[in-house]
Amino acid sequence: MHKDLENREFLARIASLYYEEGFTQQRISEELGYSRSAISRFLTAAREAGVVEVKIHYPMRRNDTLEAKLRERFHLEIARVLVRNSMEYNRMLNRLGALGARLVEEHIRETTTLGVSWGTAVYEVATNLRSPHLPDSTVIQLIGALGTPDPQIDGGELARFFARLLGGRYRILPAPAIVDSPDVRDALMNDRPVRETLDLASLMDLAVVGIGTTNPSMSSLVRAQYLTENEIHTIAKSGAVGDICAIHFDIDGKVLDIPIARRVVGIRSADLKKAPLTIAIAGGEVKAPAIYGALRSGLVKALVTDDETARIVLMIDEERT
Repeated sequence: MHKDLENREFLARIASLYYEEGFTQQRISEELGYSRSAISRFLTAAREAGVVEVKIHYPMRRNDTLEAKLRERFHLEIARVLVRNSMEYNRMLNRLGALGARLVEEHIRETTTLGVSWGTAVYEVATNLRSPHLPDSTVIQLIGALGTPDPQIDGGELARFFARLLGGRYRILPAPAIVDSPDVRDALMNDRPVRETLDLASLMDLAVVGIGTTNPSMSSLVRAQYLTENEIHTIAKSGAVGDICAIHFDIDGKVLDIPIARRVVGIRSADLKKAPLTIAIAGGEVKAPAIYGALRSGLVKALVTDDETARIVLMIDEERT
């Protein structure tokens, strides 16, 4: 174990000279007494061992016309629309995360209280964040843990991740996202650690959230095994097209008082609506009705999406007005 640590420190030293100090491989070989080919191998080993992470910041083309239309139609403060071209979904989501990260960087301040939901879209924001050092910031988990197979995208882990990036504090919700009964939910909502976290969330300055859909093929709640396909079908039959923090809404943006709403441990819709800026990250044609409902709900004030989805959202608006 000790030798492994020493080896990683050695690789980190070489990687630092090359990537941070700008030394050529030839100069490093002369400084350290190794051949140039050995230095090349050490740099490869540093990447493979995770000592070095290479991140490429691709230029991101945006559609200004669609951004303006979204802002005008839905009274948004901010819209960012990625030109997708033929980009596959996961790559597109990473680019949307990068656009979301730029918005966070523009609006976060030294004492910001940042609320985060859960899911891959929010995780992609975190992975693309060029972290300012804000030790007086606080990151808050807005919805209980979902216990997903991938803990990186779960609420508690994401809150910790954001806090580590910012060098700030975090508050988690020590509870599941959805419980078996309203009585259990009410008891948890009144439990002091949960209540204090949600009270703090009601005063947050900035939030980053994903938008869920009731389409079973893309439902995060189904993927997390919180709901079965039959249960999500039942929720959809009640009129729900999507959710934010498990707050379900219909196509017109009305927040629905349906049975699942009384079993959710998380931020209340009224508290999410009063946040100064809530940034929603979502893309893909399947999510268009959910995004439309979210924009009509008043739960978000900024949207990051792709151009294909933006066109469908605007088309839905034209058909309904």
